[in-house]
Parts: sequence; C-alpha cells; structure tokens
Amino acid sequence: MIIVTGGAGFIGSNFVIDWLAQSDEPVLVLDCLTYAGNLGNLRSIEAHPNFEFVRGDITDRPMLDALLARTQPRAIIHFAAESHVDRSIHGPSAFIRTNIEGSFTLLEATRVWWSALPETRKSSFRFLHVSTDEVYGTLSATDPAFSETTPYAPNSPYAASKAASDHLVRAWHHTYGLPVLTTNCSNNYGPFQFPEKLIPLMIVNALAAKPLPVYGDGRQIRDWLYVGDHCSAVRAVLERGRCGETYNIGGHNEQANIDIVRTVCELLDERRPDPAGPRARLITHVTDRPGHDRRYAIDARKIERELGWHPAETFATGIRRTIDWYLGHADWIADVQSGAYREWIAAQYGQGRSA
Repeated sequence: MIIVTGGAGFIGSNFVIDWLAQSDEPVLVLDCLTYAGNLGNLRSIEAHPNFEFVRGDITDRPMLDALLARTQPRAIIHFAAESHVDRSIHGPSAFIRTNIEGSFTLLEATRVWWSALPETRKSSFRFLHVSTDEVYGTLSATDPAFSETTPYAPNSPYAASKAASDHLVRAWHHTYGLPVLTTNCSNNYGPFQFPEKLIPLMIVNALAAKPLPVYGDGRQIRDWLYVGDHCSAVRAVLERGRCGETYNIGGHNEQANIDIVRTVCELLDERRPDPAGPRARLITHVTDRPGHDRRYAIDARKIERELGWHPAETFATGIRRTIDWYLGHADWIADVQSGAYREWIAAQYGQGRSA
C-alpha cells in the first residue's frame, strides 16, 4: 500500500486516479478537506476495492502513528500543502502550520515508525515529498532555468514555507537516514484545479462573462506542466529515483500570463461562442500582488536523463484537454463555488482597472 497525503486536492486526486488506473497496489488518501480538498475529485474511484479515504490533519501526530501502524505502507507521497501565493500573503499562518509544522510532524511520525522496521523493509520504503519551483525565487528574462542546484531564494510566504519543508526532508535523510525523494515542479494545470489559480479562474469567469483579472502587465512568465505529466513524473521518481535526490519537473512550456489568458479566451470562443462577442473583452488588469516573481523556468534534464521521463503534452494539447474538461464538468464547478470562495475572489480581485 501507498499513502498519499493531500490526495483530495488538485494534483493529489489526479495522481490517485492515474495510480489506480495503472496499478493493482492499494492507495490510501489522507486529506483534511480544506477548501481546496474535494471528495468530489475522487468520485470516480470511491468504490474502487483498492482505494481508502481517511480524513485527517498531518499535524495530528497520534492519528499519524495509528495510521502508519495499521497500514504499514511501502511509500508515502506527500502532496498535502497550502499552495496559493495570494492566500499566503493575506494569511501566512495556515502555510506555516500545514507546510512546515505538518511536514515536520509527518516526517517525525514516519521516522519513528520506519526505524522499527526490519532492514529489508526499511531499505525499500520511500518518502516522496512534492514541492515547487517557487522555492528558487525569480529569474530575469536571460537567466538560465532553475536546476536542482539553484540556490533557494523564496519570495512569498508560500514559497518560504515550501522551502522550509524541503530543508526538513533533506535533513531527515542526512541525519536519520530516512529514504526520501524530493520533486520540484513548475505550474500545473488540468482537471480538478480549484478556480483560484490562473487557468481555471479564467475559464470559469469567461464562461460566466465576468472580468478576467490579470495582475499588473500580465507579462509574468511561468513554465506550464500538464497535471497528467506531473503524475507520471512522480511515479517515475518513486520507482527509479535515487534516495536523497531532488528532481525538477517541468513542461518545457514558458508562457506569459497574459498570453495564457488570451489563449483561454480564443479556445472558449471557438468551442462555446459568446453572443456578446470575443471573451478577450473581459480582460481586466488589476494591481500587481506584492513581491510577484517575474519568471520561473525549469531545467528538467536530470529527470529526463536519469529516469527517462518526458512530458507527453505540449501546452497546445494540454490546454485544450483542460478546457474541454471544464466545459464537460459544470456540476463540479458549481459544487466548488461556495459562498466562502466567492467572498475570497471578491476580496482578492475587487479593485481592478480596465485593460
């Protein structure tokens, strides 16, 4: 069995669904179901005989101890995290608690349980920590892409909390011998992404003829990774990665935010025309967020060279798959758009200025 923390979230749920489609090995999802954790993401597999869900918080040490003793996993894939930069700016304490304290508690519970295993099981166990490229800071237009040896320089409370968790994972390996793996990925997009992140927010707002808020000039560049490619990369690292190593995962798809928004508008206009006219009319520039990193880019040559992984989707194919998924899942969109979510969007993007 494997345990997947945060498995009801965006990336975690995609990983679990893909896992059960390709493996007979049971998977247990541990998730505390915050606003972005949604059991509806797992509806297609809820009756699967190899699937189990446990609602729990990774800061709850007694719960973790009991869970590890009962399940005896051969691997833990740690997706659970608070992950939205804007939310971290307005309320950093939740990020400190989940990303730092939660990761520490999970590492400690795992270390104590793992230390008592027979040597053969100790050596075959893996703790895979899923992190972000934001720990590396920002790049200029001419800087080389982030590699696994790029110094950490986090610029937001979210990025700092993830950097701290990366350092904890590294320390538990070097100090205690815990067999860990770390992945740092670029911006994900795809099915089940909560509509606070750029691409699903633009899709949902455009379909509702609402303003499409773009920070500043919109020229911030990100490397975009289709979530299915991220899941395949994590599986490759789990299966073949070297203990104690870090692997950067990227999609080879650097795009400016404003270009992403325009692409979403064009594809929606093509698939579901708006009688009021092209949806690019809805683009609204809003005040840039504090400390907004200008560019991220991932050098993924290490995982490609050592593990033979390559992304299967280009941005052109991945964005079409993503938009088609959202167009086909209006019920899912309605379910996640609670009153609390609408209040958050209003608070975050209430002060805009026309493009």
